Parts: sequence; C-alpha cells; structure tokens
Amino acid sequence: MEADWAEQIRVAFPGPAPNAPSSPVTTFAFDTSQELLWTGNEYGRVTSFYGPELQRYTSYRGHANTAPRGAPGNALVKQFLFCEKGVISVSPRSVHCASRRGLSQWHISQPDMVDLRCMSFTGRASRDDEIVVAGCQQQLYRIDVEKGLVIETLSPVAAIPYTMMRRSTTCICAAAHDGSICLLDPYSLAIMHKWQAYAGTVNDMDARGDHLLTCGWAHQQYGGLGLERLVRVYDLKHQRPAAPIAFQQGAAFVRLHPKLSSTCIVVSQAGAINSVDVQNPDVPLMRYVQTFDAQLTGLELMPSGKGFAMSDTHCHLVLWASPSKVHFTEYSKTTEFSDPQMAPKHLDWAADLPFNLIGMPYYREALLSGWPNSLVHEVGAPPISFDQALLATLQKTDIGLVGPNSRMTKRCQIQNTRASSKTHEALAAPKFLSEKPRSENGDHEAERRLSEDINRTLSGMSIGASGPLDVLAYYRPVEIKYSKFGVDDFDFRYYNKTKYSGLETHIVNSYANPLLQLLRFTNTARNLALKHTAQDCVYDSCLLCELGFLIDMLEKAQGQNCQATNFLKALTRQPGASTLAVLEDRTVNTPLTVMVQNLNRFLLNRLSDNYHRIASNGGEMQGAFATRGSAFSRCMHCSYEDAKEQAWYTHDLIYPAKPAKNSPRAVRHTFTRLLQDSVHRYDQQRGWCMRCQSYKAITSRRVVTSMPAVLMINTAIHSPEARQLWATPDFLPREIGIINANSQFYGYEGQDLQHHLQRNRHTITVYELVGVVADVAAGEAQKSHLVLAVDASIADADESRSSDWQLINDFLVRPIMPEEALHFDPRWKLPSILAYQVKSKSHVIDSSWKSTIDTSILYRSVPQPASTPFYKFQPLSSQEPVPSSATHCAIDAEFVRLLREEIDMGADGSRTITRPARSGLARVSVLRADDPYPELPFMDDYIAIDEPVDDYLTQYSGLQPGDLTVGVSRFTLVGLKEVYKKLWVLLNLGCNFIGHGLSSDFRTINIHVPECQVIDTQELFSLGHRSQRKLSLRFLAWRVLEEDIQQDLAAGHDSIEDARTAYKLWRKYLQFVDDGSLEEVMDDIWQQGRRMDFKKRLR
Repeated sequence: MEADWAEQIRVAFPGPAPNAPSSPVTTFAFDTSQELLWTGNEYGRVTSFYGPELQRYTSYRGHANTAPRGAPGNALVKQFLFCEKGVISVSPRSVHCASRRGLSQWHISQPDMVDLRCMSFTGRASRDDEIVVAGCQQQLYRIDVEKGLVIETLSPVAAIPYTMMRRSTTCICAAAHDGSICLLDPYSLAIMHKWQAYAGTVNDMDARGDHLLTCGWAHQQYGGLGLERLVRVYDLKHQRPAAPIAFQQGAAFVRLHPKLSSTCIVVSQAGAINSVDVQNPDVPLMRYVQTFDAQLTGLELMPSGKGFAMSDTHCHLVLWASPSKVHFTEYSKTTEFSDPQMAPKHLDWAADLPFNLIGMPYYREALLSGWPNSLVHEVGAPPISFDQALLATLQKTDIGLVGPNSRMTKRCQIQNTRASSKTHEALAAPKFLSEKPRSENGDHEAERRLSEDINRTLSGMSIGASGPLDVLAYYRPVEIKYSKFGVDDFDFRYYNKTKYSGLETHIVNSYANPLLQLLRFTNTARNLALKHTAQDCVYDSCLLCELGFLIDMLEKAQGQNCQATNFLKALTRQPGASTLAVLEDRTVNTPLTVMVQNLNRFLLNRLSDNYHRIASNGGEMQGAFATRGSAFSRCMHCSYEDAKEQAWYTHDLIYPAKPAKNSPRAVRHTFTRLLQDSVHRYDQQRGWCMRCQSYKAITSRRVVTSMPAVLMINTAIHSPEARQLWATPDFLPREIGIINANSQFYGYEGQDLQHHLQRNRHTITVYELVGVVADVAAGEAQKSHLVLAVDASIADADESRSSDWQLINDFLVRPIMPEEALHFDPRWKLPSILAYQVKSKSHVIDSSWKSTIDTSILYRSVPQPASTPFYKFQPLSSQEPVPSSATHCAIDAEFVRLLREEIDMGADGSRTITRPARSGLARVSVLRADDPYPELPFMDDYIAIDEPVDDYLTQYSGLQPGDLTVGVSRFTLVGLKEVYKKLWVLLNLGCNFIGHGLSSDFRTINIHVPECQVIDTQELFSLGHRSQRKLSLRFLAWRVLEEDIQQDLAAGHDSIEDARTAYKLWRKYLQFVDDGSLEEVMDDIWQQGRRMDFKKRLR
C-alpha cells in the first residue's frame, strides 16, 4: 500500500428493482482479465462495474430467488470465479456461468443442492477446466467448466460444512463452519490435514504461495465471541503454524498482495487498515477508512496490486487506490461494449407529409383489422360446470335435481362463464405417458423437453427479462387428466421430482390429504401408528391402522404418487362423522379450512379411541397428543366450583378483542401469548349451576398438568383482525418454549426463549414447528383449497440434515424456502392447522415394529367352496417357516366395478374423462412358490362389499351378483382390512410377489410394493425393442407353457389359476436364462404373436 493511496470513489449498490432501495453486497471480486468489478446480492443478481469510475456494465439474474415479495432474498451470491468462458457464481441452490456480457452459458441446480457456500478450481487439468463446489451440506460436486456438467458427486461419510475455499499452490484450503480448517488434495478432495483454528467461525482467509492467513471469531476475555486481534499465519509448505500478526482493532478481513508474496492487507470492521509484511510484522503501514458509522463487510485486492475495494453495511462500494496508477489488471483485455444506438429519424409531421415516408411492417396475409364485419360474430357462452360434490347432494324430483344454492351469487344471477373459462393455470398439464417418446427398450425417456419441464425457468436458461414462473402457480389446485388408458397414463413425475410422495385428488374427501401428510411427517404420530398397525387389531374400521398403512405406503413409494382410498373409506364409516361436517358429500357451503379443523379434532379423538381398543392403557397415546389437566367452572352467583379432569387433543387459538378507537397505542401480540391464552381459555357464559338449580353466569378456565409430545393447533381465523395479525412478518416462530409449573402454562419464543434456556432456572420444553396446513386461494377465479408446508428433515433419521421445507399440494411436491413456508398473506394464504413437536423427538424414527409384526392373521385364512374338481387349499401352519425375504408368493386379484367413468362431451365432439371408473377389490389368492408345497394356495379370500356394485365383470372376475353380499354369498366373506392386513404383513416380512400385471393390481388394492419385491411376468417376457405391446397371460401360457387357460368366458377367470400360471412362467423364465435361450424364445413369441395378433383363439 503506497503512501498516496486514498479513497477514489464511493457508489451505492443498486437494489433488486429499478425503484427499490440499495441492497447489501453479499460478495464481490475483481475480474482477472478485464477492468471489471463483479458484485452479487441476496436476490441472485450479478452486477459488474467498469473502470475506476465504477460505471455500470452488465447486470443479470444468475440465481432464482423464491422469497416472497418484500422479504429478504434467499439466493445469496456467495463467491465468484473467473475463466475463459466468463464468470462463475454460486448461490445456496445453484451454480451459474455467464459470459462477461451477461449471456448465460450453463446453469446447474439439483434437488440435493440446498446450502452451497464456496468453490475453487481444482487444477486437475488446465487451471480453469474444473471446479469443486461445497457448502453446509452432505455433497460436494466436481463440475466441468467447459461442458457445464456435474462429473462427480461426492458424499463423504463424515460430511464437513465448508464455508470458504482458497486455492494454493499445492492444495485447496477450506474453512468449515465450526472454525476448523482443512487442507484438501486437489485431485481426490481427501483431507490431508485438519486443525481447529477458532472457537467460532472463520471470518476470512487467503492463500498464496506457501502462506495461509486467517481471521476468525474467538473467545474474549469477558465471555462471548469476538473477532480475534491476531491474523493467524500457517506455513503450507511445512504444514505448521507461523508467527501470527498482531492487529489490535480486531482482524476482520485479510488479503495477500498479488505481486508481493509476503505482504498482506488487514482490515477491521471499523475501518482500520494495516499493510504488513508477514516475515517482518513489527513495522506495519497503517491507514484509516472513513466509514460514516458503518461497518466494513468485505475486502478484495486488485489483481494488479494497485488498489483494493471494500463494502460496508450502508450498501456502499468503496474503491481505494493511487489516483495516477489505478488499473484493475496489469495486462487487461479489451472490454466489449454494445454498439451505439442510432438515433431515430426525425419526421416533421405536416399536412403535406407523404405517407410513404412512414414505415409499415411487412405482412403476407390480411390483417384482422381488414376483415369484413360479416366474419366477426359472437359465439355462445360455455355452459356452467357444476362441482361433483354438489351433484352428490342434489335430490331427484319430477322437475329435475333440487338442492341448496352453493354459489356465492343470487338465485337468478347469471355467471360469466367466458371469463372463468379464460382463466387458466400457469402450470400447463403435461403430456400423457402414451404420447411421450420412448427409448429403445420401450421405457419412457427420463429427460423431457424443456417446454414440459416444471422448472424450465432455470433449466432452460430463461431467467432473463421474463423472470421466473409465478410462485402462486405452485399453490393453485392441480387436476389429474385422464386419457383412454386411464389414470395410469398421467405423468405424476412432472409435478413431483422429490423423494416425498404426494396423494391423488380424484377421491371423495381428498381435501384431507394435507392433514394426513402432516401426520406422516410428525415422528410421534408416525411411530405410534406403525407400532399399532404391527399388532393384531381386528377392528375393521380402525383409523389408526389405516393411518399406519398409509404412512408405510408413502415411505416405501419414495416419490411415486399414492392415494388414501382405504383411509378415506374408513373415515366415512366412523360414527358421528356425517354430523360433524368432515365429509364432503354430507356438507354444503362449509369452508375447507373449517372442515379440516373439524377433521383434526375428530380424527385425533378417533385415533385415541382406536388405540385404546388393543392397548392396556392409553398413556402412550395421551403422552403423544393429549394436553391433560382439569376444566374448572364457577358460578358467579353462589361461587360453586366444579372441576373435571380432561384431555385436549387440539387447541383452537383465541384472538384478542378488537381495540377501542381511542386506544392509546396498539399492543404487539405474539404467537406464544395467543397460545397461552388459548390453552388457559378463560371464558364467561350462561350455564346450569348445580347448587342454584338454574341458569347463571358461569366462568370457566383450564389448568394444565402435563403437555404432549405434539401440539396440534387450529388457527380458527374468523375475523378481519385475526387475518391481519397473521400478516405480521415472522409472526409464526420456528421454535417455542413451554414452561408448565404450578398449574400454569407459559409460552416463550425468540430472544425470550433463548434467555430462559441460558438461565436454566425452570424446566422448559422446546417445541419445533413441523408443518402448516394452509388455506390458499391463488387467483380470483380459483376456489380455495388446502396445501401443506412441512419441514421434511424432522422426519429423517439423519440428524445432520438441516431444515428441508417442502410444499405438498396434493400430488405436486417441490422444495421451498422457510421464509416462503412461513409467509402468510390475508389476500390468498392463511394457516389452518399448525403442528409443533418436542424438539427431542426430531429425527427419532422407530423401526422396531418391523421385528415385532404380529403374523397371527396369516394363519386365519379359510378354504372356500370348490369351484373346480382340482381346487386345493392349505392355510399356513405354525410348523411352516415364517415368511421372510427368501419367500416367494404367487398372487392374483379380481375386481368389480363400483362406479362407471364420467365423460364430458365438448361442443366440438371431443370426449374428456372427468372421473375415472372406480373398482373394488373382490378376491385375492396367494399361493406358495417355494418347496415343499409349490403352487398350493394358503390365502383365498373374498371381500364383502357394502356399497352398490355397478358391474361384477364376470367375464374377468368370475363373480356373480350376490357373491360379495353378506348373508347371500356362497363364499366365506371377510372385510377389506383383514385382506389388506395379510398382504401388508407379507410385504413387510420381505416376501417376493410373483404375478402378471401386478402394477395395476397393487394400485387398485392401494398398496405400494417396492420393485425389488415384485416379479412381474409381464415385464419378464417384455418384447423390449421389438414392440411396446404388453403380452397377455393367456397368450404367454399357450406359447411358453403350452397350456390353455381362461377358456370358459361364462365362468370368467380364476385367480388361483392365474397366479399358478404366473408362477410357472417365472420358473420357465429362470430356465431360459440359465440355458441362454431367452432371446430365441422371445423371437419365437414375437413371430408367432404377429401372425396370430397376439391372441390365442378359443376352441
């Protein structure tokens, strides 16, 4: 630093929008080849400045910001690197490369990129061909700079949260979040050396040659952390510490001089600058920066060594250099500027100006303005579409269907259907799977076109002026489209690319999907449900068992769509459900937010009742969800007080009364204060006094004696004041603390919570927010519906995972930032249900139920009346080995149609399926497939159906009317839950299922079986590249086994015969594979099939 160095210019960093205030600089760096200074902000925008005057050069959006409008950005640009292609920038969720003119070269964003912090060139090839990117997460990435591809993803067992990287001559110096520093091998990225440098974090560091200089946070003399008054020096050549450099003002930032190898610049937050020789630190050159009550936040030296730049908390960039020698790089390349715009030709508008001097666009067809009026006319408006839930409530009369008016309009008010038909979702529906291109082996290609990608904004490099996709689009209702192949043809992966499964919506009462997903991500509910399900519960409509089945299916599906059919069917059978406004077909004009809060209360009470049916005591259930205490009521006339012990499974929030107009000032209300008042629930109303024997004024209150592991809270927002209260920024805390002492309930959050935790004078229970069921109306013409924002990391056994918030909108699942999840707006998004769980229960995933599954239900199967002379049946016995992962079972199921599909005919004659046909499970047969009893059935159950059957499908199912009716059937009927429980037990014991077309069967049964446990002969004998056709079981049996099956159309299929045939085909397949003749057999099947149209003619 020369004597004439001084401040040359100070500029304010531009804001995120043209009229927005300045935003803080998150990182900045000098270009290594041109006279440019590059800067980044928290909104993902990269801006460059040219020359000593810091003139604006380029500005582009390199990273997507998903924070709500007005909230701080969540796409902080963390670091820059420079190469021949341009500028590489990194933010928490993506890596971006753009040319110096701002044109995008490549962009990388992956689901597991959640908190990237730093990057460095590896130097494996030429210096700028490969980089390594790391952060406070499990994975590290090697990226090819030229191709813009991730060439390797590293997931070390002991992941280190790296926050800073600097490349030296021999290694990569990486600082970790815990204050340690690692020296990484640039080729293998293995740790060569590691040491703990600071008690806090490393604030800044720089490496050049054989020296590594660091600044960081250390313990101060009187407690707490502060910037250390030393710059620590480390000798990289000998890997040992060297003499530190004293800096009394507190070293905040340090940079080594690019030309003088032993000289460094040290800066404090207050503006003190020292130029020090590392080898002779006793004679520093000291200067001071005028900060104007700000603190410095960054330091960067010019590559030429002729100056440096600083940033401060006032959003300023300050350039220090010599007035006569300032230039950023020593041999800079010419910076390319845009061509000057030609001034428009001035035309003097006068009465005699010829029209041919005025330019006109070229066109080949007649303009619309030139069409005659006879061709312009108005067509009829589309008809009003009625909600299916409304049609179910209408009653048939002589004049038609009659029912209450569910619309918010008057009786005879005309609805503008044109306006409603023009409103469309921002997310276009994907193509059907049958319309997508296939790979050579017949599978659908994983890569879809950019026009079909829901994240095409970043993946397609379209983050320019048009901006990202509207965030509200992800909150709007999503609908399943049906092709001629049914719901199986719908591309659910278009909406969900995560490992968390969504739930389908074409089922009655599917509004409950967000609440069910919330319970799935609440560890306490998950563990309790699965533990109960593994026991022998014989109650046919047990909601706790159905919840366990659903949670297990969602976990096994790993991102594939599921449906809550069985749970919702059991819900409709619950006593009292039809009178409590929790069923869609029994409720009219009830808002969804009210229905889901009613369901929350009803469901938790029913789960408790179901738990008590087989549990010796209800302590575990009440400890999980019940707030236990006493409810006191006192007569204001005679002071008679009555007390009752109660358990509350939910709490409805009570909001403060509206302040008077002449109130001196508004009182700030916190969430924990609302919760405290809602739990105590002081109230006054008229009631019956036992002593006075008349109605008197009664005051009531609650006294809490114990708190549960999970707090389920209904927000109960019914007034404008309550809606506005939720619009307060950061109103909903991520963590709350509860003190329950002396029969009093106290809640704390934020700094108050931290203060009580530090004092540790009272036993305080810390609860962590699991998720929020929100009521959204994302559009003027959109009906309100429910979504879930949930922290999925809490339900992960990996304790190192930080927050992982997901938006679950039925079958649409995508990651979101915590700020977006907890942001509420009275205009379109308000919370309905909150779930808080004790923090100690996070990451506690109990899998012990798998080893304690009660298998007694497998031994309760009974034989059926023999339909053929060859019918054999032998139930499992205790002498046989318990089924395990080495067990093979052949399975087949038969179904009946409960409801026909509904088709909407368009004005142009097009047919659109609005509701698919609904099938019901009718018969399940399971055969042994291992020695010593292969092909012998041990399960042949017929399911009793208590709802109308539209078609028994006798040609396929072999069932006749009355076969599934209790008291009429010739078979021994069982309940659906018993059959499902048997299959679920076999599944979780690890059994392998053999069958034909099992994916369709399992979907209708509503169970998810992992691919590793499925042996589908339809896939084993797939034609592959020869054809996309799926071969029928009957054709394969004729061609491969030389057997004729399914001959009698009147009698229909026999599930035991079909399961046995699938088993034989599997054995034949293994034989063909062993002797190497599989391809010859498939060629013969292909040739014979083409000749006979893949059909075996009936005799």
